[in-house]
Amino acid sequence: MGASTELAALIDTIYGNLDGLKPSQIKALKRLYSQRLPGSSLVTSEFAQRLGAISSEIQQPLCTYINRRGQVIRVGVGTPRQTQIPPLELPRYGAERLSGIRCLATQLKNESPSEAALTAMTLQRLDALVLLSVTGEGFERRGGGATGYINATYLAHLIPDGGQTHIYWTVSPAQSLDVLSQQDLLALVEGLEAEFRREYRAQQVDQDTDRVVLVGLLTDRRYEQQFQDSIEELERLVDSAGGEVLEVLQQKREHVHPQTVVGEGKIQEIALSAQTLGANLVVFDQDLSPAQVRNLETKIGVRVVDRTEVILDIFAQRARSQAGKLQVELAQLEYMLPRLTGRGTALSRLGGGIGTRGPGETKLETERRAIKRRISRLEQEVNQLQAHRSRLRQRRQHQAVPTVAVVGYTNAGKSTLLNVLTKAEVYTADQLFATLDPTTRRLLLPNGHTILLTDTVGFIHELPPPLVNAFRATLEEVTEADGLLHVVDLSHPAWLTHIESVKDLLSDMEVTPGPSLLAFNKLDEAAPEQIEQAQARFPNALFISAVERQGLEQLCESLAQLVRYATGSSGV
Repeated sequence: MGASTELAALIDTIYGNLDGLKPSQIKALKRLYSQRLPGSSLVTSEFAQRLGAISSEIQQPLCTYINRRGQVIRVGVGTPRQTQIPPLELPRYGAERLSGIRCLATQLKNESPSEAALTAMTLQRLDALVLLSVTGEGFERRGGGATGYINATYLAHLIPDGGQTHIYWTVSPAQSLDVLSQQDLLALVEGLEAEFRREYRAQQVDQDTDRVVLVGLLTDRRYEQQFQDSIEELERLVDSAGGEVLEVLQQKREHVHPQTVVGEGKIQEIALSAQTLGANLVVFDQDLSPAQVRNLETKIGVRVVDRTEVILDIFAQRARSQAGKLQVELAQLEYMLPRLTGRGTALSRLGGGIGTRGPGETKLETERRAIKRRISRLEQEVNQLQAHRSRLRQRRQHQAVPTVAVVGYTNAGKSTLLNVLTKAEVYTADQLFATLDPTTRRLLLPNGHTILLTDTVGFIHELPPPLVNAFRATLEEVTEADGLLHVVDLSHPAWLTHIESVKDLLSDMEVTPGPSLLAFNKLDEAAPEQIEQAQARFPNALFISAVERQGLEQLCESLAQLVRYATGSSGV
């Protein structure tokens, strides 16, 4: 009974702005739900005239949405843009199909469909948009006494783009209602979907690859260059995670919109881009609250994630050791826990036993409690890992072997340098966060003494707090080291910003790291002006190329001096 009552209420719903409408007018609108059109007809003259009469009386545009069985499934007062079906309420359909719904809309002036109406058609992937121009009053039809309200009609529908990435629409010239009512809907739809299928197969869309639209917001608190660097970095993050960036959209606002981050118009643009490009993921270049994610997904119709979730995904892919996997899982669960809310009563179960009222324990509460238990266990294991590494460090200290932690921005070349200096076999790639697990190797210095070099996880601007917390056992390798070797990718345009980001993260650690040595890497790829700027700004820094083995002898001599200074020993 509950389901049938809910369905009846849905069928009775009139969407849009009902202010000022009389009860009799609302009743006339509700009666439209009882109408049924022939399955093969775009529109019938009788139904169109009825829409025109109501629209003329209330002096507002109307929209009715009809499925392929000819049933009216939605009635709204307003334009196609104002009354469109939310993406999450649309039926599921593939990239090669239309939604199976057409919109019959009225307008109070005679003109072609607006871009807003055509955009709404595209977002809903409608079978067709039929626009009926209402004259404002009935007129006598030639040859009979029937009263008509439709002055002209327009037909719009989507068309494939001939192998490109966008979907386009076509709009017919103004035509009479009699001509339009004779068009075969099923023939039109079948022809269009056959073309979409051919285009879809020709593009050979890889279902395993996320097709991504990036969104960046430039506020008064961010500098233009910093913003552009962040967007480019996000593109590389998505690429490292295995996604394909289709388009980058940007908006400039004074403040972040509290509900949706960007404005309503930009949301429509994002939704249109996702629809026309076939994107299945939208990535924002900033952290999103759980409410913002839900609001954006409702309006856009595809999955929405933020920068932190992309980084977490990369970490999950890159973790190789048991310790790394453990820490990544902990970070993911801590990120997921506050985002479980807002799923509504759909996850509820009916209460059991005698005398219960309403829903019992929800699946949401069960999931939250299970995640909290898992987080507690993982934190215990991370603490054990932390204690184990602490014992290893104490053992090394008793053996009087100095340690140097290699730190730097992600993809600065730390692992490559470790491999070249110590003949380690750490995985390297031109990717962000190619390696996560710390690796310690012995390095024989020119003076005959030995030190331990430890490769650490790469830093990044605004490293997500869950990752900082989860990788505290790894980052302690930095705080417990006798000295730091700060490696910088000099070929990167934002190398100076990278230095500041690493310094900020190091300063936030509970224990202040030891003295550091600055080494600019990738000298072979850096532009001459970048080298000159770095030499002028950091005259005591080293300039090396791990790949070309340039400057490594001087680096080893400087490491010996660094350790000798850090330990206060003249014998190292």
